[in-house]
Amino acid sequence: MADTSLLFLVLILLPPLALLLTLTILVRPRPVKIPIKGRHVFITGGSSGIGLALAHQAASEGARVSILARKADKLEEARNSIRLSTGIDVAVFSVDVRDSDAVQRAIDEADPIDILICNQGVFIPQELELQSLETVKFMIDVNLMGTFHLIKSALPNMKNRGDRRPASIAIMSSQAGQVGIYGYTAYSASKFGLRGLGEALQQEVIADNIHVSLIFPPDTETPGFLEETKTRPLLTSIIAASSGAMKADEVAKKALDGIKSGRFIVPCNLDGFLLSIATAGLSPQRSPLMAFIEVVSAGALRIGALFFQWNWYGSIARWHAQKTRA
Repeated sequence: MADTSLLFLVLILLPPLALLLTLTILVRPRPVKIPIKGRHVFITGGSSGIGLALAHQAASEGARVSILARKADKLEEARNSIRLSTGIDVAVFSVDVRDSDAVQRAIDEADPIDILICNQGVFIPQELELQSLETVKFMIDVNLMGTFHLIKSALPNMKNRGDRRPASIAIMSSQAGQVGIYGYTAYSASKFGLRGLGEALQQEVIADNIHVSLIFPPDTETPGFLEETKTRPLLTSIIAASSGAMKADEVAKKALDGIKSGRFIVPCNLDGFLLSIATAGLSPQRSPLMAFIEVVSAGALRIGALFFQWNWYGSIARWHAQKTRA
């Protein structure tokens, strides 16, 4: 009887263990740790919100920090805030990321960069039919093209850096860059584009020991978010309410931990974790355990995703029915 039970246990455990072993061999790139103490962390959108929280945390962990944003007065406030809380002075650069020449000058003036965090972003929610093309272009220029400008300017010196320890390029996307949301047509497009950029870029820079991270925060309590909630369509609020808002400090901690671990996909809450599994696709995966979870849970998560779509489209149908009756 004992032999039968043991055999049964072996038969139960063998397939998942064999799968885990196979995935351990397959996952690429390999696991890595990226130190930040004493290294130069360059953060865009660093004068407020998630960027400022990242700057505070990186400085408190011993990094040399530079922050870039458009408004000089906000940058000085951020610099004073960081100096007051950490005792560390940071370099500041007042630049619009849409201006590639200005970005290049700032990168050239800064110390060699070890960790580049492309955190700038704008979001103006509105149905595409009502939104001007100028507004659409503005979001794409800041969120997507601004990231191209930053990476293209920083990449030559990052590849030729004297410090050959692992370096990082981190890109701040959004959960709206994992799933399209009503009223976020242009914003989601700009954030989905970052994923394609990150996946292709990782292949191009892996030989230089540079590791790409894509961060997917939910709604985050920042000055920009507070303004956005005043104008976004009601249906957007109804659908987005399924994923609660986080504080900027919480997102910054999750983001920096993910960067230091070299993770390609960095979720920030449970919804984001589930979305990262559901949308894993052909993305790089360093962790055999996470690869195992992605493989075994894919079917169940697809059912969950279909339930969410059923709920969202039901909300849309009820909304339009109410408008018709009114």
